[in-house]
Amino acid sequence: MKIAVLSGKGGTGKTLVSVNLASVANSSMYIDCDVEEPNGHLFLKPKNITEKNVNVKIPQVNNDLCNGCRKCVDFCRYNALAYIKDKLIIFDDVCHSCGGCTLVCPNNAISEKDKTIGKVQKGISNQVEIHTGILNVGEATGVPIINALLSDKNNDKLTIIDCPPGSACVVMESIKDADYCILVAEPTLFGAHNLKMVYELVKLFNKPFGAILNKCLNDENPSEKFCIKNNIKILGKIPFDNELGKLNSEAKIIVKENKKYYDMFSSLLDKVIKEVQHETTVNS
Repeated sequence: MKIAVLSGKGGTGKTLVSVNLASVANSSMYIDCDVEEPNGHLFLKPKNITEKNVNVKIPQVNNDLCNGCRKCVDFCRYNALAYIKDKLIIFDDVCHSCGGCTLVCPNNAISEKDKTIGKVQKGISNQVEIHTGILNVGEATGVPIINALLSDKNNDKLTIIDCPPGSACVVMESIKDADYCILVAEPTLFGAHNLKMVYELVKLFNKPFGAILNKCLNDENPSEKFCIKNNIKILGKIPFDNELGKLNSEAKIIVKENKKYYDMFSSLLDKVIKEVQHETTVNS
């Protein structure tokens, strides 16, 4: 069972929800797909860490074979190649590693080489298996790292996917194989606006989903109104709580610090599992 946790922006409590859901399960896998700035490991503090580089293919040219026909330049929709002063120039940073330039070159002047764009780390923390993706500074996209993180198709553990914020390509890649999506939102107009972004995304992907509203007060809650208006199931509300905020700012797993938080997240996880089982029954 794969559960993806999304939010329309950073700071809503996406990682708070993810690491604590993973921690209340008997056995789980936590995958941090926020590869530009992963922080789940700060809470879970994995041990026995192993590390593997993630590479992509980029073109390289043999100028002795290149006759300047520019077919590769015309083919590339990302403008990653240019023919300047009788020489083919390759701009690695905008290359999307499609390999098309190697196919259209009539003289086989273009081949491919590996470029390291980041790494994947794996570790363990009690009953939680932790997978973290780290994108190198300056790289254009983390999609290949997310693919590497999610490549284990035979995993039968409860898997919590901590998605990147927003609704861009990296988020789409993170949720494509998820069984259920949790949308985390703050109780503000801005929070409701960002909730709408991820709501439209999961609808586009036809994923079953529900919402968790974080930092809730007794005041008016625009995100709750949005959920009611759009018939979005509210899985739970996390109160605005000074103790919770302090523990979270200290990178502590709150379910291990106070029984009321353990009970809260255990109840949330039970609801999500029941939602997934219900969807499976309906669609079978």
